Amino acid sequence: MWPTRLQRIGKSLFQDIVDWCVNLVGQLGAIGVGIAVALENLFPPIPSEAILPLAGFSASEGKFSLLSAFLGATAGSLVGALALFYLGRVIGRDRLVRIANFLPLVDAEDIDTAEKWFARHGTKAVLFGRLIPLVRSLISIPAGTQRMPVGKFLVYTTIGSGVWNALLIGLGYALGSNWEKVGPVLDQFDLVIYIGFAALLIWWVWRQVAKRRRRKAAEAAETPFRPEEPRDPQI
Repeated sequence: MWPTRLQRIGKSLFQDIVDWCVNLVGQLGAIGVGIAVALENLFPPIPSEAILPLAGFSASEGKFSLLSAFLGATAGSLVGALALFYLGRVIGRDRLVRIANFLPLVDAEDIDTAEKWFARHGTKAVLFGRLIPLVRSLISIPAGTQRMPVGKFLVYTTIGSGVWNALLIGLGYALGSNWEKVGPVLDQFDLVIYIGFAALLIWWVWRQVAKRRRRKAAEAAETPFRPEEPRDPQI
């Protein structure tokens, strides 16, 4: 009963969001596309899989040009990404370490490992992360925390966002009144991504628990054995 009710609530909420996006694009045109995409970066429940094909369909109807749809969407992507980027800068490394110390299974060593990985692969992560659901928004935060140069961040974010926007807007333009069919197809792709994230999370938790057990065992092995001192019989 409860799963069915929650599923209905989720579908209703999703439809309300889609309807709101449709109204926003209908009233403001390409500017509405940009606003919706910017909000999608900040609030992932807003689906770009609905906004961008709708923008393509609206362009096919002559409500605005295909180029203005693309430019509006890409500008919105940059605004949303920059907001999260500067949030990462405000958090900074020191605050991130303090937060990590309060989280279970996370310590400063994990932050160091993440920093080294991002130093090697940060540009690729920002570029290709813009093509992956959920990661599209979150990748901007570590880019800000690790102080990636703003110019480099903007270049790779623009390229990644531009590819994603062009693909979905183009599909909406080609499908015309059938633009809503894009969402269900991409939902299957999203499901695979989410399952992958869940599997990765389970693996990470298992790895952290195993690492802590090994650390405790090593500390116990290094602790010297101290025999109990004999008690004074007069006490």
